[in-house]
Amino acid sequence: MARPLLHLMQLVSPALPVGAYAYSQGLEYAVEKRWVNDMASAEDWIGEVLNHSVGGLDLPVLLRLLKSWQQSDWCAIKRWNQTLQAARESRELLLEDVQMGQALLRLLVSLELPHALQWPRGEEVSFATAFAMAAQHFDISDDDALNGLAWSWLENQTAAAIKLVPLGQTDGQRLLMSLMSSVEQAVVNAYLRSDDEIGAGLPGLAMASMQHETQYSRLFRS
Repeated sequence: MARPLLHLMQLVSPALPVGAYAYSQGLEYAVEKRWVNDMASAEDWIGEVLNHSVGGLDLPVLLRLLKSWQQSDWCAIKRWNQTLQAARESRELLLEDVQMGQALLRLLVSLELPHALQWPRGEEVSFATAFAMAAQHFDISDDDALNGLAWSWLENQTAAAIKLVPLGQTDGQRLLMSLMSSVEQAVVNAYLRSDDEIGAGLPGLAMASMQHETQYSRLFRS
């Protein structure tokens, strides 16, 4: 009975070789511009992106991808995979999505997951698409998969904030605890969104990500 939980922990672990640690999603530029400069502003920035970007786009699409993988509905899988990529508001955000997706797909191919072996060669895969594929294969529940993806994103953003703001390790744990309720609410909201309500529109995040592409000095990938 513990096996699906263990597989979920494997998928959300920082040790998963998908390169999530390399991206800041605009946070590095926000720190340079002093939009984010302490614990409170880091919580505001990360919380808003969680609620309106991850919660408005990635989680509701992940839910639909889970259903599609369960039914082996390749047309729906392709449609939602393309939806995720089309919704990325900067080249950097798109690069992050498909780079992490391709890295996870390569891992799943090496683990010989049937659907991973069947993925069309040359077709880019979003991270949530590959994540849903793995979750379906390992019998991870929809609730756990959504919470896991949101938590993994939050943990990566917190790790970036610890380096950039900078925050202490204890402040990082306070930030995670403070935003746990936002993760829960984002998952609840993912179930409530209709197809027409799926999307993300955060101009500040988009502009920060685009400016980060040419930022003079940076720790994170662009």
